[in-house]
Amino acid sequence: MKFIKCLKHAFNMIVHSKLRSWLTILGIIIGVSAVIAIVSIGEGLQQALNTQLDSLSGDILTLTAGYSKSTTMFGGGKNFSSKTTGSIASATEVTLSRKDVQALKLIPDIALIDTNINGNVEVSYLGKSGTVSLTGVDQKVWFQITNSKLKEGRMLNSADQNVIVIGGGLAESYFDKPLGINQMITIEENVFRIVGILDDSATTIYMPIQRAYQLFENKENGVYDSIVIKIRDENQLDEVIEKIENKLMIVRHVNEKTKDFSIFSNKQMQEARSEMMSSMNVFLIAIAAVSLIVGAIGIANTMFTSVIEKTKEIGIMKAIGARNKDIMLIFLLYAGLLGLVGGIIGTVFGIMLSGAIPSLMGNVNMLKGGTFVSPNSIILALSVSVIVGILSGIVPAYQGSKLKPVDALRHD
Repeated sequence: MKFIKCLKHAFNMIVHSKLRSWLTILGIIIGVSAVIAIVSIGEGLQQALNTQLDSLSGDILTLTAGYSKSTTMFGGGKNFSSKTTGSIASATEVTLSRKDVQALKLIPDIALIDTNINGNVEVSYLGKSGTVSLTGVDQKVWFQITNSKLKEGRMLNSADQNVIVIGGGLAESYFDKPLGINQMITIEENVFRIVGILDDSATTIYMPIQRAYQLFENKENGVYDSIVIKIRDENQLDEVIEKIENKLMIVRHVNEKTKDFSIFSNKQMQEARSEMMSSMNVFLIAIAAVSLIVGAIGIANTMFTSVIEKTKEIGIMKAIGARNKDIMLIFLLYAGLLGLVGGIIGTVFGIMLSGAIPSLMGNVNMLKGGTFVSPNSIILALSVSVIVGILSGIVPAYQGSKLKPVDALRHD
C-alpha cells in the first residue's frame, strides 16, 4: 500500500472519531502550550540576566563587613563570599572604616576605591511621598567606577553637595508626574536638586557621601556599609583578591577562621547567576514535560481503543492484500497526526500565552523585558509532540498489525 493511501486512512480515522481525537489532541495542546510558555519565560529571564551581566565589569570588587559562604540556590555552584545574616557573631559590631581604605590604597593593583553607605529615606514631590533606597557615594570616583549609564544630565562631581542622581524608575513612574533635570525634591525634609537621571528602572538615589551622613542619624562618619574597588587588570582578578584579603587580615587582626569581611566580584556573581538560571530552566522544562507525558498516555489510550474499533476493518484490508507493515504504518501515522495537530495548535496557544505573561506578572522586574519564543523552541516543541505521538502509538499499532485476517473478520 502506498504511503499516500496510508496517510489518507490515518486522516480519515481522525475525521471519523472527532470527539475522542480532539480530546486526545487537547492533552497535547496543553502540554505543548506549557512547554512553549515556560521555555519562553526561561529565555526571557536569561536574556534579561545577560543584559544585566553584560553591564557589569569584571574588574569591580565589592568589600563588605561580615563573612559567610554562599552557594547557588540549586547547589553544585562554586562558593563565593558574600555578606549575609549569618555573619560571624562578635561582641562588637563588625564595620568597615577609613583604616581599611588606607590599607587598600597601599595595594598598587587597585585603581579606584569608592566608599558607600546605604539606607532607606522618605522622599516627597508635589505632595506625594514614599520610601526609597539612598546610597551615599564618594563623588570624586563614583562616576569612574559605576556601571550605571546616564539617560539625562550628568554624574556627581567633587564640588557637589545638595544635588543628587536618581534612578530611571524614580524619575519616570514613582510619582504622579515625571521628574526632570534641575527639579527639586525633598528627602527627609531637606531639599535637593536633580542633576542626573540614570538609564535604568531603579528607584535609588545617589548623593555625596558626606551629605548622606547628615541624613542617616545611625551612620557614623568614616564607617562604611561597603567599599567598591576597581582593579587595574581584570586578568589578575584572583591574585588581587588574594592580596586584598591578606592585607585586610593583617590590618583587622584576623585569620582565615576569624575573618570578618567578605569580597565578591561581578565575575563570580555572573558565574553563580548563570548556573542558577540554567538549573532553573531545566527545572521548569521538567515540570512542563509532565503535561506532555499525560498527553502521551491519552494518545496511547486512544490508539488502543481505535485498534479494537477497527479490528474488522483491519481484517478486510488484510484480506484484500494489505501487509502487516501497511497496517502498522496507518496507525503510526494516525498517532503522529494527533501529535502534529496538537503540537501546531499548542504552539500557537503557547506563543499567545507567553506574550500575555509579562502583563500578568507585571511586578516581576526580570520579566519587564518580556518573554522570548525562539524558533528553536518551536521546532523542538513540534518535533517532540510528533515523536511523543508516534512512540505512544507503537505498541497498539504493532498489536493491530499482528491481527490475523480470519480472527479480525469474526470480531464484533
